[in-house]
Amino acid sequence: MSGASRTQPELAGWVRQHGPALRSYFARRVSETEADDLVQEVFLRLHAMRRDTPVENVDRFIFTVARNILISRYRYHKARLAGAHEPLTEASDPVDTLSPERIVIGVDEYERTVEAILQLPPRARAAFQFHRFEKMTYQQIAARMGISHESVKELIHRALVRLAEQLDIGA
Repeated sequence: MSGASRTQPELAGWVRQHGPALRSYFARRVSETEADDLVQEVFLRLHAMRRDTPVENVDRFIFTVARNILISRYRYHKARLAGAHEPLTEASDPVDTLSPERIVIGVDEYERTVEAILQLPPRARAAFQFHRFEKMTYQQIAARMGISHESVKELIHRALVRLAEQLDIGA
């Protein structure tokens, strides 16, 4: 008989015999819903273990696994500062609905941005478009335009400054 088929009935017996005691053990230490999850975690770990030898003291073995799970849970929550978190509410995280007004504002900003890009000097516009829209590196742009890496850097910088100025003026 294989080890897996032998441990399944054994595990099922442990669940029936020790499940209520484990739930009680966890319920004294955590919330009701967490207690159920932790009981399940104990039996999941027991199922995942590949043992070749029988367990001599099943109670001690199961409750040692349970204790280790509580320690791991405590460390996890401590590392994540779980006590410092506040639940999200409508007041703390308002839903930003997509209103007709927001859509019009977005379309207007988009059109202003496109117009500002089109008004850039041709070389600055080309370098900007290669970098931002075609995701080319400065070296690739320099090779394509036949200029130095520093010139590309300067063209893109000038384009960004000019765009920022134009978009701030119309705001």
